[in-house]
Amino acid sequence: MTSDAPRRGRRPGAPDTRAAILAAARELFAVHGYAGTSVRAVGAAAGVDAALVHHYFGSKDDLFVAALELRVDPRVALLPVVEAGVDGAGERLMQLFVKVWDIEETRLPLLALVRGVLEPGGQQLVRDGFFRMVLAPVGVALGLDEPERRMQLVASQLVGLVVIRYVLAVEPLASAPADQLVATYAPTLQRYLDGPLP
Repeated sequence: MTSDAPRRGRRPGAPDTRAAILAAARELFAVHGYAGTSVRAVGAAAGVDAALVHHYFGSKDDLFVAALELRVDPRVALLPVVEAGVDGAGERLMQLFVKVWDIEETRLPLLALVRGVLEPGGQQLVRDGFFRMVLAPVGVALGLDEPERRMQLVASQLVGLVVIRYVLAVEPLASAPADQLVATYAPTLQRYLDGPLP
């Protein structure tokens, strides 16, 4: 059975064109960061018009997430964390964080991103990817006072856990059950979210 109805959504695009755009985006985001990279510059580096970049990837935020090669779009995954409000947000955030990192399919690209900190431009890419795209919007959406400062404190705990548990595999944290990690870290995250700051 055939249909003459138009297909919805973006066309997949030629693999070579998409790959060229993504390669250019990764390089420019790594060197110049999110703020210093324009869709026009990505298009020019890939040898295509900026309109084609928008056609394949949508917004600059969408392009950035695609360039990070994450299996999970953090903007979507974090919606349940913020929609229920600040009460209990530390626990919800920790549950999501451990769930994402404990699944090998999602962990491997994230580990590559974290290890990329040691490469030229890697710090900028991780800082923009993890903080700007993942945590900073959570603080704003929760309506926190001093959201940037509070979410940086949250990030310090999460990044530390990533290094100890997933990169260095230090025991006993490397094999601790997920519920134990949530119970251990969630109160600290919650204090960073809504507790008094010095």
